[in-house]
Amino acid sequence: MGGKPDGDEAYGKPVKYDPSFRGPIKNRSCTDVICCVLFLVFILGYIVLGIVAWMYGDPRQVLYPRNSTGAYCGLGANKDKPYLLYFNIFSCILTANIITVAEHGLQCPTPQVCVSSCPNASWTVNKNELSLKVGEVFYAANRNVCLPGVPWDMPVLQSLEQELCPGFLLPSTPALGRCFPHPNSTQFELPGISGNTSINQGISGVLGSLNARDISVKIFEDFAQSWYWILVALGVALILSLLFVLLLRLVAGPLVLVLILGVLGVLAYGIYHCWKEYQVLRDNGASITQLGFTTNLSAYRSVQETWLAALVVLAVLEGLLLVTLIFLRQRICIAIALLKEASKAVGQMMSAMLYPLVTFVLLLICIAYWAMSALYLATSGQPQYVLWAPNVSLASCEKVPINASCDPMAEPMNSSCPGLMCVFQGYLSTGLVQRSLFNLQIYGVLGLFWTINWVLALGQCVLAGAFASYYWAFHKPQDIPTFPLSAAFLRTLRYHTGSLAFGALILTLVQIARVILEYIDHKLRGVQNPVARCILCCFKCCLWCLEKFIKFLNRNAYIMIAIYGKNFCVSAKNAFMLLMRNIVRVVVLDKVTDLLLLFGKLLVVGAVGVLSFFFFTGRILGLGKDFESPHLNYYWLPIMTSILGAYVIASGFFSVFGMCVDTLFLCFLEDLERNDGSPDRPYYMSKCLLTILGKKNDAPPGDKRKKRETRP
Repeated sequence: MGGKPDGDEAYGKPVKYDPSFRGPIKNRSCTDVICCVLFLVFILGYIVLGIVAWMYGDPRQVLYPRNSTGAYCGLGANKDKPYLLYFNIFSCILTANIITVAEHGLQCPTPQVCVSSCPNASWTVNKNELSLKVGEVFYAANRNVCLPGVPWDMPVLQSLEQELCPGFLLPSTPALGRCFPHPNSTQFELPGISGNTSINQGISGVLGSLNARDISVKIFEDFAQSWYWILVALGVALILSLLFVLLLRLVAGPLVLVLILGVLGVLAYGIYHCWKEYQVLRDNGASITQLGFTTNLSAYRSVQETWLAALVVLAVLEGLLLVTLIFLRQRICIAIALLKEASKAVGQMMSAMLYPLVTFVLLLICIAYWAMSALYLATSGQPQYVLWAPNVSLASCEKVPINASCDPMAEPMNSSCPGLMCVFQGYLSTGLVQRSLFNLQIYGVLGLFWTINWVLALGQCVLAGAFASYYWAFHKPQDIPTFPLSAAFLRTLRYHTGSLAFGALILTLVQIARVILEYIDHKLRGVQNPVARCILCCFKCCLWCLEKFIKFLNRNAYIMIAIYGKNFCVSAKNAFMLLMRNIVRVVVLDKVTDLLLLFGKLLVVGAVGVLSFFFFTGRILGLGKDFESPHLNYYWLPIMTSILGAYVIASGFFSVFGMCVDTLFLCFLEDLERNDGSPDRPYYMSKCLLTILGKKNDAPPGDKRKKRETRP
């Protein structure tokens, strides 16, 4: 029946002719209703989660800095004190305290106080002031930087030992509500820190964060001066992507030929280079017997056996590729014809190229909703405080329960442990909502993956329905339905929400399993057990392969759903059987399409990158005053922005084109199995495909439908 498939009946029987079939089924019913109901109930629960998080959460705990007593800076009683001052910022920086900081909720192990303004001058407590009172040194001198509740008559020495007041101040710059020392504030000795070298070493690791305000201002200035030129670069990327897709109908054949010859040329040059290196090393007598076994892999480049092995591998690859091209030349021609036909389909449905914007907006909504819900959930607990003595040996604090809960508003700690203080550790999980916080966060992550996968599935099914209506239109463009994209969108939402949710759920479960394995791998990084790590790597590799296979299967299942309106399992089975009956054609088309789209992305991104580089660096002369490049602090910033934007735009365009190719390919395979070219069962494929396959449509004289091969 029709063309002989590449497979056999082990993968199912070919599709039978259906005289009533004229493209995507219009009279269809809802599919996978149970999964649809489950998905809608899940979404309802997801909405309830967001409401509960909004009711109990407090994002101010993340957005606003908090002092050591847990009070917000810039709010409430500290409304006139918007900045957070660290007593000893170096305790947050020095390498010895990194683990300590992580173990205490990522809080800096030093007292923190809200201040009205960051210090603008250097100051340190001198020896003469140690015997004075806190009020005389700090309060009377307009240095209100001690922790709340420190008595006026407390000796300065005692306040420093208990870290109730800072021993020094540095000229600081506010950034993100925190006071960070200015880089030139490190040229004096500080108590408790061994010399200027230690200070400079501590500062150097976070110099970028100390200059965050200056850098952010410069970045803002660069974007303010170059944003319209960035938009121009993105417009160029859009035009180039569209032209590349539309011109494929004219240059697909030569372009694929050039790419294939390019691959052969690269392999040939690799063979030549390996041979020359092998000759030189062979003449010098550099053998692996002289080198011996070594773990330094770069040393193997200096022995002849390495280049000989590389030469053999490249020669085998070159030979296999040549043989493959010779035997599969007809299928490569079919792939090129399908690429041309896909370009025509895109030209007839230009609105399909804008559909990635719909997908992008829906994805943005999903991610933003999850991020806000997670933020509110993470801040729904009560602040927790523990005893901490960072700069005192624990031997002197044996009777003090370190890490025990404490009240920051209570009286200062006893003198048996001078450095003891009550610091903020995190948020205590209390109450029904807080006790379920972990489960709610898992629910949110599951909702994020499921909704994202469902949105992507919706886009694939909608595009498949639109392009399938193009292929199964006998007379093009007369028989193409009006507004095929809108019709496919409404049809998919009305009938197949459950099927899309089913496929998205399967993929989501695999992705969640991968996330769990990544978490386990992160926890076991310090474990020196090669067997366990090997097993874990094998599991990760298997799940990666499984995810790729499910994405491939889902993509083709959505195409069958868009055409026939059957449930997910039946559509996935039919798509898989159809592809397995034509496995060689599948591999050839997939590789040719991947190669072509990769070349297209490189072409678009490379062109925009080169153009942006020459423009923003002022190397394009004679453009006039209206087209002069702006004066920038970091010229690479708009260049990288333009390149990233060009890649996103090209990926969006080519994803639509790739979906079109896959849809037309499945329709082409069904066309071969359904029809035989007779007047009652004519082929729907293009004249080019008919010629390649050596087939034609026979039509009786006088039939309104003229011979298929004469139709463009």
